[in-house]
Amino acid sequence: MKYFAGIDIGSTAIKIVLIDESKNIVAHQTSPTGSHFQRNSLECLAALLAKTGIKKEDVEYMISTGYGRKLFKEADESTSEITANAAGARHFSTNNGNVKTIINIGGQDSKVILLDNDGHIKNFAMNDKCAAGTGRFLEMTARNLGIEVDDLGDLHLKAKGIPLSINSTCTVFAESEIIGLLANGHEKEEIIAGVHYSIAKRIVRLAGRLGVEDRVFFDGGPAMNKGLVAAMDDELMRNVVVPEIPQITTALGGALIARDAFLSKGEKFYA
Repeated sequence: MKYFAGIDIGSTAIKIVLIDESKNIVAHQTSPTGSHFQRNSLECLAALLAKTGIKKEDVEYMISTGYGRKLFKEADESTSEITANAAGARHFSTNNGNVKTIINIGGQDSKVILLDNDGHIKNFAMNDKCAAGTGRFLEMTARNLGIEVDDLGDLHLKAKGIPLSINSTCTVFAESEIIGLLANGHEKEEIIAGVHYSIAKRIVRLAGRLGVEDRVFFDGGPAMNKGLVAAMDDELMRNVVVPEIPQITTALGGALIARDAFLSKGEKFYA
């Protein structure tokens, strides 16, 4: 059996997906990026291989992608996160209709990708100049509220009334705004819902540059936050498709591209 790996080295997390010849996900691994991209990526890969019992020499082709893709020297090739994200979303969305719009929220940037009827990238828009619409913003919110990031979704669903407005477009000012709302006696649930709707509104404005087309696929780590998904549904006025493991979509795309690259070189699978 031959295996193929996609390694997504993001600003906050390293995600690795291993697939087999039939495009089945064999295993996946996530770990913090830290400041040592190369070392931490190798350790993440070693952990993945250790838990599967697969040897490194059995991994025929590796594609790196993401923020630190150029720093991972063991990869056979690298590709942009836009290309890898689209490839992974196409694969994940096979049973969810013809996905036309991909929304990806990462640790420090957010992206909207439009696909044509054949699943090819038609256009994209990216916001990497302010963290107020990203996972970093959610981490800052949780820290200021004294809770875990994983609790944001449940608390959002307990909020009553109209979500509070978080108007600042910069995380520094938004942080001050959140602290001010706490000081004025607002409940955590109200603030969290306001933060989620603030992020959703920014993403919708970003998507508005391209024009949102059905179906909408939402991935990246923040897509695990059901409060943010609910806010996204409301702002887009449609239900978004969220994969079971949304944070590994781009790494999966890298693994699929690695498999295609292997075949394009005239290699064949074992009979």
